[in-house]
Amino acid sequence: MNRDRNFPTQTRFTRRWERFFGEARTRILIWYILLIALFLSLSIPAIRQRLFALVDGRVKEELNEEITVFNEKFAAEFNAKNQAVGQRLTKKYGVLKTYFPPQELSAFFDIHLSRQITEDDTFLLAIVEGKFYKSSSKALPKQLQPDSELVETWAKLSQPERGEQQVSDSKIGSILYAAEPVKIEGKTLGVFVVAHMTGGERQEALEAFKVVIEVTLVVLILVILPAWIAAGKLLAPLRALTATARAIEESDLSQRLVVRGQGEIAELATTFNEMMDRLEEAFATQRNFINDAGHELRTPITIVRGHLELMGDDPEEQAETMDLVMDELDRMSRFVDDLVVLAKVEQPDFLQLETVDVGALTEELFAKAKALGNRNWELDAAGKSRIVADRQRITQAVMNLAQNAVQHTESEDAIAIGSAVTGSHVRFWVRDTGEGIAPIDQQRIFERFARAANSRRRSEGAGLGLSIVRAIAEAHGGKVSVSSQLGTGSTFALIMPIEPFEGKKQLTVDS
Repeated sequence: MNRDRNFPTQTRFTRRWERFFGEARTRILIWYILLIALFLSLSIPAIRQRLFALVDGRVKEELNEEITVFNEKFAAEFNAKNQAVGQRLTKKYGVLKTYFPPQELSAFFDIHLSRQITEDDTFLLAIVEGKFYKSSSKALPKQLQPDSELVETWAKLSQPERGEQQVSDSKIGSILYAAEPVKIEGKTLGVFVVAHMTGGERQEALEAFKVVIEVTLVVLILVILPAWIAAGKLLAPLRALTATARAIEESDLSQRLVVRGQGEIAELATTFNEMMDRLEEAFATQRNFINDAGHELRTPITIVRGHLELMGDDPEEQAETMDLVMDELDRMSRFVDDLVVLAKVEQPDFLQLETVDVGALTEELFAKAKALGNRNWELDAAGKSRIVADRQRITQAVMNLAQNAVQHTESEDAIAIGSAVTGSHVRFWVRDTGEGIAPIDQQRIFERFARAANSRRRSEGAGLGLSIVRAIAEAHGGKVSVSSQLGTGSTFALIMPIEPFEGKKQLTVDS
């Protein structure tokens, strides 16, 4: 029982943590911490090695300085001895002789080691005739004792040597040394060694390194909270976006985000607002379309129902009623067909492309248009070229333009049809000498259910004909234009590229 009672609370707790770790700011902070941890894991060994390298470099410079001082002083001592002793030997033996006995080297080592002041971890060792002689400090580490392997190796040297001896004792670290043999006429009399224990310097470097790590960790901990707050402020527009999206309903699409500053977040807010503008416009268009379509359908339905309800038993009255009903049903059928055409515009099979002869198609359109009404029909021109287009859709568009011209002209007016090919475009037009269209209506008439406000008579259609013309033109990658003056007439033109869909598989059938 207790377990069942606690289950909802546990579920809410689990979901709360899942939501917390699922938030973008939490993931950003986690990645921030992981990247810093990766940086530290890579930089800490590198910094440690760099510090040790600096320590070793400084020690090696000191060793070289000690060797340089030794060589300079020994050379001066050697020359002084030879000036006094070497001259007498030269007179006695008749040849140039050098003289520097081992006891003189020992005496020199005594003087040199007593005068050199070294650091605590630096040791000077003197080897004479292959044996340990003296050191600068009596408290030698085990690795530098006279019987140690390293000292025995130095005693056998005949050439200068620089090196490092690794030691297991962490206090000593390693031994950096510079060994300089003392030679007279090619004979090695002794070896001078400068050895340094790096444990002390490395320990100091490690202490400083630990301080750096401690400070870095403390700063990292202190930075986490500001980073969390900064991430929250940075992602605040996203939370506002979520809240706005949740608040949006079909009945209220006016919600917008406040755009602040620049950058990706501001660009996202701007894009969201632009999307909402398009959605609001689309929903408004949809509502208007449904209202207009409902109005256009409601009128014939009301007419049909009213006449059927009032129809009597008189055969002649019944025949008249049936004719009227059939006429209204035909109008409804044409209206539904127009709606279907507009609904298919976005579908990939809306156009059935083929190769079309412009001149032959123009003559065919002219012949069909003359049957629409008793007008003065004229053929302006017929283009001489072939295009890739949908013959049936072009015919439908031009017939709609011709039907529209018939509805807004009188029997004595002229209606002309023509075509021309210019550059990479083809142009079909329908010209009339009718009542014309006011400038304020010339762009609105291509919208669905739109009619010219100044027309002297009511169009028989539902106001979808010109919308279908524009849809067909745009489906071909073109456009429809109108040029008109009140009382003079109008010219509607269907302008399309010769090959609207280059690279797309096309049906090529000669007309």
